[in-house]
Amino acid sequence: MFYSTTYDSPVGRITLAADGAALNGLWIEGQKYFGDTIPEEMTERGGLPVFDAAKAWLDRYFAGKAPLQCELPLAPIGGPFRQKVWKILCEIPYGGTITYGSIAKRMAAESGKASMSAQAVGGAVGRNPISIIIPCHRVVGASGSLTGYAGGIRTKVWLLTHEGVNMENLTVPKKGTAL
Repeated sequence: MFYSTTYDSPVGRITLAADGAALNGLWIEGQKYFGDTIPEEMTERGGLPVFDAAKAWLDRYFAGKAPLQCELPLAPIGGPFRQKVWKILCEIPYGGTITYGSIAKRMAAESGKASMSAQAVGGAVGRNPISIIIPCHRVVGASGSLTGYAGGIRTKVWLLTHEGVNMENLTVPKKGTAL
């Protein structure tokens, strides 16, 4: 059984999902792929310890602190490739960024392959079911383009600015699905 609750944040209403023991989802209202990794209907239920912990984490994050993912029991639902990408996302430091291509190179090296598609990595990043906590907003295009955020480009810019990322060399795409 999966449960949900909501959290009001500076970037909009957030829905949290959990199996009772671990956090399985965090989606900003209107986010692309909202809830799509949860295999069944969620039952609204606040007050679970996992939700209390996640809300306290979000309170610290939005207060400008840098809480760590390891402070929460996370269990994003996805296949092995996505899990590996999401693990790399958890290693991006607060206030830092990484490119899709850099993640692809690392994935290729760890898999013993000569190369890997940055687009494949982008697909996994975009399907991250625990936004903000698993920081997919910290992934940018090779040219500094702020592309590919399922929560929308304004939210990505807000999150990066909130974390103190130097936005000088980052650009908002003129067209695309992340707008």
